[in-house]
Amino acid sequence: MKLDAFDYMLPAGRIATAPAMPREQAKLLDMSDGQLTDRRVSDLASLLRPHDVLVINNTEVIPARLSGYRGAAKISVTLHKRVSDNVWRVFAKPAKKCRIDDVIVFADDFAAKVLGRGAGGDVELAFLNPLDETPLSAHALDACLDREGSMPLPPYIARPDGEKTTDRQDYQTMFAAHRGAVAAPTAGLHFTPALVSAVELTGAQILPVTLHVGAGTFLPVTVDDITDHQMHSEWGHIPAQTAAAILRARANNGRIIAVGTTSLRILEACFQQHGEVTEFTGDTDIFIKPGYEFGVVDAILTNFHLPKSTLLMLISAFCGMRHVAAAYAHAIAHDYRFFSYGDACFITRNLYPDIIDSIAVPVNG
Repeated sequence: MKLDAFDYMLPAGRIATAPAMPREQAKLLDMSDGQLTDRRVSDLASLLRPHDVLVINNTEVIPARLSGYRGAAKISVTLHKRVSDNVWRVFAKPAKKCRIDDVIVFADDFAAKVLGRGAGGDVELAFLNPLDETPLSAHALDACLDREGSMPLPPYIARPDGEKTTDRQDYQTMFAAHRGAVAAPTAGLHFTPALVSAVELTGAQILPVTLHVGAGTFLPVTVDDITDHQMHSEWGHIPAQTAAAILRARANNGRIIAVGTTSLRILEACFQQHGEVTEFTGDTDIFIKPGYEFGVVDAILTNFHLPKSTLLMLISAFCGMRHVAAAYAHAIAHDYRFFSYGDACFITRNLYPDIIDSIAVPVNG
């Protein structure tokens, strides 16, 4: 399938640079059952049923963006995958300035040694204290990141004057509990205690998984044939109690509703490996595109995604490319805000993709 099938034109000014306030007042495009209805995220509870399970991602975004020097050369670094307590894979700019055994200094007591280089700016760094060259413990590295790092906002949220004081709160969900993500699970940004209470009053449950979202989520797809695209791996965990609740919901005709593509990916990765949802810990590089057969998720709450992105491919697989094309055209015509801080949509799974998508329609079509 060709990459151009997932392209569309977004008018200037539609990219949200701050979340709605209050957060649950963001617009919600209800795409369920093939229809398009304008709502607010605060209306989510009205779309739920008793025994539904909403699966949220409780990862916590770390201040993963650093700026340092290798000699006189300035190096920008974005962490994307933890290897061990003090070793991370990062995207470095310019990566060609990062040679093995070079040391990048971020502060008097905070530096990193280059262990290796890969493709596309991928560099492996071991973080250390340059005063005595001792490796940093996980706790010490976290403290240095909190002090020296900035939130890894996506490139379409411009901060020409540097990080805003509100970014560390705005780019974090209320569910954040386990440090490790370098991109927010943005559908979760819409939730507030009031919305959680409204959801629970319906008889639906909210349960956690963890997927430490990597910076690879922002990397553009550069191949013409999407089957040639290589996903970056991410670490995830499904607790036993979440897996058990999903099985109970299934037995009671409840739906499994992923809050965001990250929750969906870890659930489907587990299903691919085990044929059911069970307790799970490990890496996944699952790539969901049209033709994928879903095994777990019945509906998804998600934001509006970038043209030609793997996330747009995922929702096209979930509900059909023609429905996505119609929904995005509707959202553009009705002043919805797009991407990480933007509005959301509620999508139910298309059970007959071979019929609906027998003629694929591009999102710009």
